[in-house]
Amino acid sequence: MAKSKNVSVADIDFLDELACTNTALRLAARRLGMLYDDAFAEVGLKSTQVSLLAEIDRLASGNDGVPPTVQDLSAKLAIQISAVTHALRPLVRDRLVELRPHEQDGRAKRVALTSTGMTRLREAHGRWTEANNRVEKVLGPKSASQLRALADRVSSDEFLVAYDKARAQER
Repeated sequence: MAKSKNVSVADIDFLDELACTNTALRLAARRLGMLYDDAFAEVGLKSTQVSLLAEIDRLASGNDGVPPTVQDLSAKLAIQISAVTHALRPLVRDRLVELRPHEQDGRAKRVALTSTGMTRLREAHGRWTEANNRVEKVLGPKSASQLRALADRVSSDEFLVAYDKARAQER
């Protein structure tokens, strides 16, 4: 009976054997996040907080000024409700957003920007424009546009459906 050689994970260099899309995107996202975090430092926010404030404003504007629910934010951002709640805590603490009871559902909360939150979002917008223009300049307009289009495609519901379909076909 022949002995099988034990192969440890350390013996396999996954990154050399297969290009890992997940790793590449996470590294790119972290790098861009750090660049935008630096840009927003002057207004005391992180890029994730600016994105959350902007999404709250966007959803409210698209709903005749009615603030979104925590569930609306969760669905739009494709993250769990607990993660949205966690991300909102410092914004509530700093009085940039407020949680309001839902009119019909006592369990649901609406998330509204305060006047301070709206002011801070406007300040952040100028910093975002500067950082975004720099990224666009470094990447080039065509590459930046392709990157955004590909990221939008990967984050779409259609991509998820296609992925699940491909996985089912492999079984």
